[in-house]
Amino acid sequence: MFHISRLAVAIALSSAASLAYAEGSVNIYSARHYDSDQALYDAFTKETGIEVNVLEGDSDQLIQRIEREGEASPADIMMTVDAARLWRAEEDGVFATVDSTVLNERLPENMRHPEGKWFGFSQRMRVFFYNPDTIDPEQIPTYESLADPDLKGKVCIRSSNNVYNQSLLASIIEHDGAEGAEQWAQGVVDNMGRPPEGGDRDQIKAVAAGECDVAVSNHYYYVRMLNSDDASEKEAAEKVKILFPNQGEGDRGVHVNVGGAGLVEGAPNHDNAIKFLEFLASDEAQELFAQGNYEFPVVEGLPINETLTSWGEFKKDDVNVSVLGANNPEAVKIFDRVGWR
Repeated sequence: MFHISRLAVAIALSSAASLAYAEGSVNIYSARHYDSDQALYDAFTKETGIEVNVLEGDSDQLIQRIEREGEASPADIMMTVDAARLWRAEEDGVFATVDSTVLNERLPENMRHPEGKWFGFSQRMRVFFYNPDTIDPEQIPTYESLADPDLKGKVCIRSSNNVYNQSLLASIIEHDGAEGAEQWAQGVVDNMGRPPEGGDRDQIKAVAAGECDVAVSNHYYYVRMLNSDDASEKEAAEKVKILFPNQGEGDRGVHVNVGGAGLVEGAPNHDNAIKFLEFLASDEAQELFAQGNYEFPVVEGLPINETLTSWGEFKKDDVNVSVLGANNPEAVKIFDRVGWR
């Protein structure tokens, strides 16, 4: 197996090119940076005998690389996180259409691109974390409530450059319209307790430190902190409470994004690549997603991490995740207009 780190993504492709047409292999360009994904590759090889070759890099870098390589590209599969990044790859012509009975039957319709350009294999929820000493959860029942003037100076959230926030705003555009989404974004800017800084874990830490009272983060960062070997991270996570927004009767449910993958146009190992995509929808792979990075499986009814189980049932937004990409350009414009740094 060859494995090239994200830091080396710009090196020449001589070693990769020699594997492009190797029988019994599949070449994956992955923007997922989770060590646990190795278990997925190992399980696929064990089941099929097909060797997995992985090139890791930033999503945009990988898209540009595939375009630069053209018909000579050894890439069979591109994997990344967030529907907006999948959409960018789709827009740049990276993905080929896949019509697989296995994928169509195993994966919910809203987790599949309508034309089979890419597929969501893991779910990540963008949720609230709040200080139970200063916030009544009834104050923050919905994403829309983050714009309530009563929360002025109490909200921590990442930069508008963050694709997770772009997709959250894209979902609000879908449900509340562009005008409503812009009013929301302006309200959140007005309520920020500090200028946007840091990653998702930093937002949770800010609530624990009293810098703000409610923060927005993807759910798995919180579980990582609870299970961290770093005592300060674990302590911070234990000080906050989690809340899944928009759970009321008739409401849409919590915002859902995906980790996903698609078949690269012109994939040299086409059939092996389809087998890999179908494997990602299997019970075994879905459980590995759930246990390895604390993500929710896309296939319902499978075992998940104990912490995730403890949260009980909750309503998920069932909008097709492809709209999160389609609405991304408008989301970016709105962020710019309201001065969300």
